[in-house]
Amino acid sequence: MSVNAIMTKRVVSVKMDDTLNTLKALFEATGFHHLLVIEGKRLVGVVSDRDLLKNLSPFVDTLSERSRDRAILERRAHQIMTREIISIQEHSSIVRAISLFNQHRISCLPVVDGSGHPVGIISWRDIMQYMEQRVTEKQQA
Repeated sequence: MSVNAIMTKRVVSVKMDDTLNTLKALFEATGFHHLLVIEGKRLVGVVSDRDLLKNLSPFVDTLSERSRDRAILERRAHQIMTREIISIQEHSSIVRAISLFNQHRISCLPVVDGSGHPVGIISWRDIMQYMEQRVTEKQQA
């Protein structure tokens, strides 16, 4: 089975110059854990919710917020994104995806088509849900 059978097809993308304030709002609105950074139609980076949290002041949106805490929200996606992207082709096997997760310290794999354009995203949770479903099916058979 290929990753396109279990990937999330709805992805949220941002541009390199989008502010951290925009990214913060997108994470809050979507509940997603990863945003794909796109330039043109090309995937150039990934920002995780953890990347954002590492860069935000803990005082943002609190009574203790200072002007410099607020200024951090004006930083840009390209300043915090992961540039060395590990991605997977949409017709690659789930075993290949598992191998990539095991080889690298990553929590998602952007899924790209033959032209390198993002068409989905797969997380280790997607893999675990797939495996749980397979095991359950085998137990019921």
